[in-house]
Amino acid sequence: MKKLLIYITCASMALSLSASKSFAGNEDRAGQSGAHELLINPWARNSGWGAAGLANVRGVESFGLNPAGYAYTKGTDIVFAHTDWLKGTDIKINSFGISQKVGESGAMGLTVVSMNFGDIDRLTEDQPDGGNGTFTPQFLNIGFTYAKEFSNSIKGGMTAHILSETINDVKAQGFAVDAGIQYTTGFNADKDNLRFAIALRNVGTPMKFQGEGLSYRNDNASNNINVLQEQRTEQFELPALVSIGAAYDIQLQADHRLTPSATFVSNSFIRDQFGIGVEYGFRNMFMVRGAYTFDKKDKNAVVDEDISALMGLSGGVSLEVPLGKSGKRLGIDYSYRATETFDGTHSFGVRLAL
Repeated sequence: MKKLLIYITCASMALSLSASKSFAGNEDRAGQSGAHELLINPWARNSGWGAAGLANVRGVESFGLNPAGYAYTKGTDIVFAHTDWLKGTDIKINSFGISQKVGESGAMGLTVVSMNFGDIDRLTEDQPDGGNGTFTPQFLNIGFTYAKEFSNSIKGGMTAHILSETINDVKAQGFAVDAGIQYTTGFNADKDNLRFAIALRNVGTPMKFQGEGLSYRNDNASNNINVLQEQRTEQFELPALVSIGAAYDIQLQADHRLTPSATFVSNSFIRDQFGIGVEYGFRNMFMVRGAYTFDKKDKNAVVDEDISALMGLSGGVSLEVPLGKSGKRLGIDYSYRATETFDGTHSFGVRLAL
């Protein structure tokens, strides 16, 4: 049975690699997909890696990146994060997740990510300048994850997303699936300092907006007939992608570690992306990390410019301390991601390992 699971995992890796060819980045399709909240990393710890941390994610913060990381859960992990997204836009993201070890080699997780856009004035034909109250759009992403350690080297996982986007009496709902694998090997005595990862994300059903907000009454003054009409909406695809990453731990001294990492992201609707980063760790208690994210430029473009907000530098810091001798740990995280147009993105997080 164990060998069968390993074979299935390897087959999934091959499938993801073949899928990456068909998902080759195409900026001509930009704007044709929706649910872009699936592309946002809401966590304060690994968002400091930018796009480079695919092979390094573990526990709850693997949600939305690589579900295989849940298999590293040793007991119970609880994480909360708050993100000031594209500072200056008043967009807030609150994330909560919990993962629990199940059996000898499995783990399960539940995660909720809520994206709030603040209060927006309600405008109508009769009151185009406002004064008719406000409404609050909200995006919600709920995920259920199961991960398993198939062997000392191979870990795999899968996440099911339930998506909801609500905008003033109009709602779109959808379903998506992520699958990922982490493979550990190395050149030291334990053979655990070299990691590879691959993830296939955001594969799911198209979404479509529906609701009372798309209906309106048309008064015909000539015959005094009142007709209820409804606007048509077009369905949109999810932003599917394939990510491939690697990381290598360099033990400088007994208490000091340096981990360079790199990730390639093959997007189906925008340019492909690359991320390179490095993390310094001291006794697994203090970590500081930095990364640089860039995309594959179009050689035929008249103007060579970025088309994604999150390009360039990112960084973060983490402090994790033990709570007595019970093995419980408390972590505090912060990350900053530079943006070209806005005033950056700030994330704060708290992690509790029980």
